[in-house]
Amino acid sequence: MMKIYLDSCCLQRPLDDRTQLRISLESEAVLGLLKIHENKSFQLISSEVLFYETINIPNMTRREFTFNILSKADIFIKLNDKIVDQSKHFVSLGLKPLDSLHVAAAEFSDSDYFCTTDDRLLKACNSKTNTKLKVLNPIDLLKELLNAT
Repeated sequence: MMKIYLDSCCLQRPLDDRTQLRISLESEAVLGLLKIHENKSFQLISSEVLFYETINIPNMTRREFTFNILSKADIFIKLNDKIVDQSKHFVSLGLKPLDSLHVAAAEFSDSDYFCTTDDRLLKACNSKTNTKLKVLNPIDLLKELLNAT
């Protein structure tokens, strides 16, 4: 079954200010992905990194919203030496430390897709990391899933 890792910015996108068209579209795409997940069309991956970032969200509404999504994850990835080592490699290629841990955890879980709304991370993953993950924003990922059915 297909595995998808949504990073923190992606998980919280539905709570962002939707006055910008892009944010509104990405918000709806994330909600669409979560709706597809309810039908067990793919496995949602969570990780210790997502848990760490979520517990440190100062806004209670955002934190509860994100934990609610993570509670529905099918697989939870704990940090290990392999993930940390791969993360260090990604940092050497220019990724931020937490971003690199997310990507390494997704790769370790054999996820098919890594979804982010962070343009810088998206570009870095697709041009520098040579990861086996397909890294997409939520709009493109939703299109890809809908075209696959």
